[in-house]
Formats: sequence, C-alpha cells, structure tokens
Amino acid sequence: MKKIITLFLLGISQLALAQADIQIQDPIELRRVAEDFLRLQTTGHLGKVDITTGQIDSRLKLPACLNLSAFLPQGSKTWGKMTLGIRCTAPKPWTIYLSAQVKVSGDYYVAATPLLQGQIITANDISKVSGDLSTLPVGVITNPAQIIGRSLATSLTSGSVLRMEALKASLAVQQGQSVRVTSTGTGFQVTTDGLALNNANEGQIAKAKTLSGQVVSGIARIGGIIEINY
Repeated sequence: MKKIITLFLLGISQLALAQADIQIQDPIELRRVAEDFLRLQTTGHLGKVDITTGQIDSRLKLPACLNLSAFLPQGSKTWGKMTLGIRCTAPKPWTIYLSAQVKVSGDYYVAATPLLQGQIITANDISKVSGDLSTLPVGVITNPAQIIGRSLATSLTSGSVLRMEALKASLAVQQGQSVRVTSTGTGFQVTTDGLALNNANEGQIAKAKTLSGQVVSGIARIGGIIEINY
C-alpha cells in the first residue's frame, strides 16, 4: 500500500512540474499588441485619438506565444466600438477576440442657419463645433474648404451636421479643358500640361492627352488637376 501511495504522489508531483513548465500568455502583452495595432490603423485620422481595449478574462490561460498579430474582422471600421482579434501562429496556434473603442475628438462643421437646396455655401453659413468624430456619419465636413463655394443637393435645418453627400457633385475636369497632370512617386514628382478627354467629378477617374501625345489616367481634382500616383 505504501508503494502505491508513493507512486501516486510521485505522479502528482511530476504533473505539477510539467504544468509549471508551461508558460502562460501575459494578458497585458495582448492588450499592448491590440493598442499598438489600433494606433497604427488610426494614423492619419484628424483630431485626438483615444484608444480603449476591453479587459481579458483572468481565467483564460493561453499558452505563451512567440508570434502575436492583431487583426480586424472583415468589414470592421477603424473607429467607434469594435471587436478586435489577436492571433497566435507559433508555437501553438490560437485566436481570441476582445472589445475595443476608438474615439477621435476633433472639429467638424454644422449649418449655422437653415440652408436651401441649390444654395451656394459661404463662410457665414457654417459653424465649427468639436466632438467625437467616431459617432458622426461618414463623410462629415472637417475642413471649410470642402464646402465653401459648393452648392447643396438638399435643404438642411440649422445645426445639421454637414456631410459631403449633401453637396451637389461638381465637375473637377471638363472634356476639352486644359489640365495640369501631376505624376508622383517615391522621390519624384513630374508635372505636365494636357487636354482632358472626359468629364470627371472630384475623386473620379479622368483621362488626358499630354503634349507629347501620351494618354494617361488619374484622379480628378478641383481646378483642372489630374493626379497620378505610382
């Protein structure tokens, strides 16, 4: 009987030692990876970015990972409330999800007075306010240059958040117009004159024939500019 008890205790001892050798993933490291990823994703956002990640269940015992990477599920936006994934690929694959929230505080513009459809917007028609941009609709106006001099496609009440979709589309480039074609790449920028071959609104694809006879395509910009990025 003593021999059986001794073997039993030895087995328990060996199991405890084996478990002690297993390294558990530090949850603080997981949150750091998540925050670093979101900080990178929000680079370039206007305003002050504030990132908060949810707590990780302390009962979760994941094997320590040598290669951690964070990701957003397909279709996720990079601000507001979201679910973020963290994936381990080595030595033992696993994936977990945690909640996160990205707030972007900055300035945006609202209608200072009631505005009518077709009205040309002036500086007196808009007011600057500050708030959490992540709670606002897509396309909110954050720069007065985006709207001053443009006409409205719909009427707006005083205090309405101004959005790009409320503006009438305006031609940036007209067919037959003389345009400036700007080609930009790593370490270089070349500008040449050309003739527009089609009509294009701001942000649409425009074609032009340069003075050398070459036909090029680029992004139409207000003022008869076509941007080509390499």
